Amino acid sequence: MKIGVIGLGSMGKRRLRLLSEFFPEITLIGVDSKKERQTEVANLFTIQTFDSLQEAVNKGQIDAVCVCTSPISHESLILEALKLDLHVFTEINLLNHYYEDAIQLAKEKNLHLYLSSTFLHRREIKLFEKAIEEDPKVTYRYHVGQYLPDWHPWESYKDFFVANKKTNGCREIFAIELPWLTKVFGEIDSFEVQKQKLSSLEIDYPDSYALIVTHRSGIVGALNVNILSRVAKRDLDIIGETTQISWDGSPDGLYQWDEAAKEMVKKDLYAGYMDNKSYSKTIIEDAYLEEIKEYVALLRGEITKTVYSFEQDKAVIELINQFEGDL
Repeated sequence: MKIGVIGLGSMGKRRLRLLSEFFPEITLIGVDSKKERQTEVANLFTIQTFDSLQEAVNKGQIDAVCVCTSPISHESLILEALKLDLHVFTEINLLNHYYEDAIQLAKEKNLHLYLSSTFLHRREIKLFEKAIEEDPKVTYRYHVGQYLPDWHPWESYKDFFVANKKTNGCREIFAIELPWLTKVFGEIDSFEVQKQKLSSLEIDYPDSYALIVTHRSGIVGALNVNILSRVAKRDLDIIGETTQISWDGSPDGLYQWDEAAKEMVKKDLYAGYMDNKSYSKTIIEDAYLEEIKEYVALLRGEITKTVYSFEQDKAVIELINQFEGDL
């Protein structure tokens, strides 16, 4: 099997690192229009690199790709890959106006479309699901925030996709969080939203959202999303008469009420985990690896169903559009 990784920035290098370490039998190639990135990756992973996907295909057979570029470029790359008869893995897209075309093209060509939704692969999510199944009469409060200039400390926030209103920072946070929130608590039926721009950041979109959301299950939650928090935050409380869960987003920060002990008890779901010190403590490599394992299993025909789909993401992006209103 030969997989091409398109986009050799931080996410592309992460996918290459995990693929090369855990699937050494797979031949990898890199694609990026920037020569300096090609040189860096060629040296790091000892792989061939090319300026474009078409050039890579012309030089050798490729079975599948991972699209790791900025979200606004995904449409053209996904459709190009499908037209070249390649299976597609893509990072978060943030835009869905082309989804029907991509889904239809993949079906016609019998190709796989795989969409990243990393938090659905976290073990904590399964614990939340089990807790809600046992006690559905709960409410929750969830705050997610990180100061936008800290996202990519090696470059200005004005130089990557979050500067674009169409693929803005709050939009990306919603796209990361909503798939697992709706899986755990149920589809969102209604919401009330307040949004503001509070910072001096040079952006033309809101930097803070406060929502009250009502799920189809009857669960009501308070959701705060912002790109202001100087301390990177994922802060969740699930509260019910027999349920209490607190989570700071990290693998070491999960606590659950123990009725017998009459206290909050730490839950250790990971015997060990991979982390990257250049990212927030809430980001661990294990979930990214699980996605890659699922994608490879799909390509090998070992599974036919994945935890997330373009169809599900289409609905999530429509919901984000409603949150944003007329930006």
